[in-house]
Amino acid sequence: MELMVMGASFALLLLLGVPVAFAIGLSSVATILAAGLPVAVVFQKMVGGMQVFSFLAIPFFVFAGELMLYGGIAERIVRFANSLVGHVRGGLGMSNVLGCTLFGGVVGSPVADVSAMGSVMIPLMKKEGYDADYAVNVTTHASLVGALMPTSHNLILFTLATSGIASVSVLGLILAGVIPALLLTLCNLAAAWWVARQRGYATAGAFPGWRAVLTAFVASLPGLLVVLIILGGILSGAFTATESAAVAVGWALLVTLLAYRSLDLAHFLKACAKACKTTGVVLLLIGISSAFGYFLALYEVPQKTGELMQSISTEPWVIFLMINLLLFVLGTFLDMAPTILICTPIFLPIAQQFGMDPLQFGIVMLINCALGLNTPPVGSVQFVGCAIGGISVGQVMRTIAPFYTALGLSLVLVTYVPAFSLWLPGLLR
Repeated sequence: MELMVMGASFALLLLLGVPVAFAIGLSSVATILAAGLPVAVVFQKMVGGMQVFSFLAIPFFVFAGELMLYGGIAERIVRFANSLVGHVRGGLGMSNVLGCTLFGGVVGSPVADVSAMGSVMIPLMKKEGYDADYAVNVTTHASLVGALMPTSHNLILFTLATSGIASVSVLGLILAGVIPALLLTLCNLAAAWWVARQRGYATAGAFPGWRAVLTAFVASLPGLLVVLIILGGILSGAFTATESAAVAVGWALLVTLLAYRSLDLAHFLKACAKACKTTGVVLLLIGISSAFGYFLALYEVPQKTGELMQSISTEPWVIFLMINLLLFVLGTFLDMAPTILICTPIFLPIAQQFGMDPLQFGIVMLINCALGLNTPPVGSVQFVGCAIGGISVGQVMRTIAPFYTALGLSLVLVTYVPAFSLWLPGLLR
């Protein structure tokens, strides 16, 4: 009875357009009333869920990303990417892919990535004769790679969502995402090139020479170094994964204030305000999801879901396929944070039961959630890209198949070939 109340109330509130955080909280209250337990339990779980030292990494990573976003790093990365591949057929599209990937590594947020890089690249691509739907699809899909980058606060969220289920280190998850991120980038490059070839887009001219490439690289290097600083510092033991977020903020300030001198007071205040807003939303989701997760565990939702899946099939590849499909569908209705916090306690035990490592599952989860950001009805990344490109979501969806196929192939490889996500972390075990 309590499970029916929880599921029905949550679904109804989402259909009514209630924000996800409040839908989760109200459904938790409805469940506890149906169970006859004190309502104070909900608030105790909420407060306890937010009082974790590792959560300090979230506001710092978010703030570092906002500083990089408003600090003018995107334009330098665009120039570097364009110097590398801008001369080939569909070169601006491929430059867009590389630029979004590099900037995604700096800010760690797909939405921030498409906002910054899209504002530069989409109008430029349209001006050079590229179709708006192509420009938007290239930008939105390439920006999804940011969800796997070391600066992504979603990595921190997943490690916290596994508490009590499995032991997952932040460093292990960061390393697990490196090769899948490269794989996603290569698939995006292939899709951008193939569509450009099919549509007959012209080349952008001759290769500018390695001197120009080196010059552009040096100009963008201070911003790009944040990824190496985080990885190098954690691996060397200079600082912990949580402390690395604070280091990222310090480096972002040094780069934007001293190296580039592109961050003025107005943009600094905007970065502060945006970081506070994002952090507040994320922490609210974490607290409320802790209460929601308590009821999921109390009423054995993971076990019941596993039994239902096993009644359909006991083959691991079928189970993994069902998990992927369910995560993808849920990701189209929920943002990344609530999807990670709600679905990890349900599906991770099932994946482990059939032999999937928690690190591998984490990357599978993040890729599915990222794809959901580019899929209606919630698709925030797609909405931002379409708004910049001045094109409707329907027009973009009609030509999205090659890019979806590319990322779908990446997801299949990461799901069924564990080495893609486990080889690099395995070197340090």
